[in-house]
Amino acid sequence: MNMNVASFRASHNVARILTSVSRPQLVSQARARVFRYSTTAPAQPAEKSFQNQAKLPRLPIPTLAETAARYKRSLVPILSETDYARAEKAVDDFVKPNGLGETLQARLHDLDRIEKHSWLETIWLNKGYLEWREPSMINVNWWAQFKDSPLFTLEQAPARGVISDVQIQRAANYASSLLTFNEYVNSQALPPEYQRTTPLCMNQYKNQFGAYRVADLPRDRIVTAWPATSNYVAVLVKDQIFKVPVMGPNGERVSAKAIEQQLKNVVEAVNNMPEQEKQVALGVLTSENRDTWAKARHTLLTLSTQNHASLSSIDNALFVICLDDYSSDKDIDISHHNIFHAGDAHNRWFDKSMQFIFESNGRAGINGEHTPADAVIPGRILDEVAKNEKNAEPKNVSNIQLQPIEHVKFVVNDEIKETIKKAEVNAKKMIDNVDSCLIHFNEYGSNWLKSVKCSPDAYVQMVLQLAYYRHYGTWTPTYESASTRVFLGGRTETVRSCSVESVAFVKGFENKNSDSSEKQRLLQKAIQAHLEYMMAASSGKGVDRHLLGLRSMIQTPDEQKQALIFQDPSYIQSMYFRLSSSNMSPGDHFWGGFGPVVPEGYGINYAIGKENIKFSISSQKSCKETNSRDFRESILGALRDMKKSMA
Repeated sequence: MNMNVASFRASHNVARILTSVSRPQLVSQARARVFRYSTTAPAQPAEKSFQNQAKLPRLPIPTLAETAARYKRSLVPILSETDYARAEKAVDDFVKPNGLGETLQARLHDLDRIEKHSWLETIWLNKGYLEWREPSMINVNWWAQFKDSPLFTLEQAPARGVISDVQIQRAANYASSLLTFNEYVNSQALPPEYQRTTPLCMNQYKNQFGAYRVADLPRDRIVTAWPATSNYVAVLVKDQIFKVPVMGPNGERVSAKAIEQQLKNVVEAVNNMPEQEKQVALGVLTSENRDTWAKARHTLLTLSTQNHASLSSIDNALFVICLDDYSSDKDIDISHHNIFHAGDAHNRWFDKSMQFIFESNGRAGINGEHTPADAVIPGRILDEVAKNEKNAEPKNVSNIQLQPIEHVKFVVNDEIKETIKKAEVNAKKMIDNVDSCLIHFNEYGSNWLKSVKCSPDAYVQMVLQLAYYRHYGTWTPTYESASTRVFLGGRTETVRSCSVESVAFVKGFENKNSDSSEKQRLLQKAIQAHLEYMMAASSGKGVDRHLLGLRSMIQTPDEQKQALIFQDPSYIQSMYFRLSSSNMSPGDHFWGGFGPVVPEGYGINYAIGKENIKFSISSQKSCKETNSRDFRESILGALRDMKKSMA
């Protein structure tokens, strides 16, 4: 493929975040079978984690006609009649018999025959993530904050600079549960998941523990390991990084108390560390532009063999634990920022798939690198960890003496030190530009929505459509992700939530002449249209991934010119998602979020509980058109007014 990576930036920068925190939302609304997690693995599980993989169908390649029809309909609400006529002609020309579309479609089928899992797998990793050169922090990584725990919370946080016992206890407790979950994945004791009776792809569970992203040129790499057999984690305290064994050399499990002692050893080592032994804040580089970090990483590797070993020890850790020597505000509008970006990108390593963050008052969260998995997978892990705070001990506790902690050291030169200084400045600019706030709405949730026969997910999507229309006087292309895990290696597909029917709904709802009956009729029609698109997308019949695949098959500049469907402004316009949203329901144990996809847009994560709905809303302060707190009021107004109309 001779594709110009820069040409993808405008249209596919959306992929960095759009799938960042989305649970599978199949139209059936059926939940995958619940795994009642415990620390006692069954000796002979009835089913093995990956037993269904060979039975899963491959992701289909939609026909050109299917994609053309759905794509054209998605353009109707966002284009003028003149622009639509031009776009329609470009689409029809592309898919005509013996046209360029058929040539690219044939290449896509050829690719599918040689790819291990699906035709989309490599394309999606490269175009969606690894070729993206902007910083991963905020742009790619997602965050989630746990509910404060009655077991591990200090009402009065210690003075800044202090790591508390409660903080260490929660970190050790979570680490122990995480190790148990990893054992379940390694031994295939985690029961396979189903959508009703249809098995779901479990492959992404292999991509969390021990996974890491490598900054490289011309594109990054993602490295995963299964089984993940490292016996240690990486721990950051005051920017110092330690390799911390949490199991015996042969995987022997120890008590949470033993892990707690290891963490205390780290804190003691840092507190007593001579100034000359302290290492530079190398983790800040993981917040930088990927090209900058790739060059710096290469420089580090050329400076010393010690740097090879040090980077490897971080990369191959099962996960990262960040112990912050401070606490954020109790106000959740403020506290989540520490999980999002730490305020200054210090004491973090943004390239690890999972870094767990613990503040000195006991508050906890996670910052996740999104490339190896969609957040339903770590979301499942987080649920189990939070639910098992009182049951974190492994079944068979060994009294083995853990190996000592190791301070991870680097040989650096003036160039690296200067790059770190610049990274600190750039990170602060990016962080200061984040406008992020939350809604914890307790007036109704899925119980009431189901009682009035509304799909909770589709209803919330219409809330966002109405809120945006009220706020801006128009509508906009909107993204929601659908899970394609019913297919081998399946990840996500785009649901284009702004539809002909959603526009009719918001117009009708705001029409003073519309009575409640008419508003309800329009809402149900919009919901049904949304569910139909969700069903198609979950069945591999969406628009966006297929068009990405076809575009990736272009081989020559001449073909690029012929592909008017991609040259037409409507292609970029229809993917310029000023509203990018994802559903992480139910949000009982944690809530999360991600950055906006476009400068003039909002990144919105929501979680629908039985009696509440949680939202996170992010935007950029540099854009005069957006304001997260103002838009929050529009969402709250839509939530309340739509319920009134259903009375």
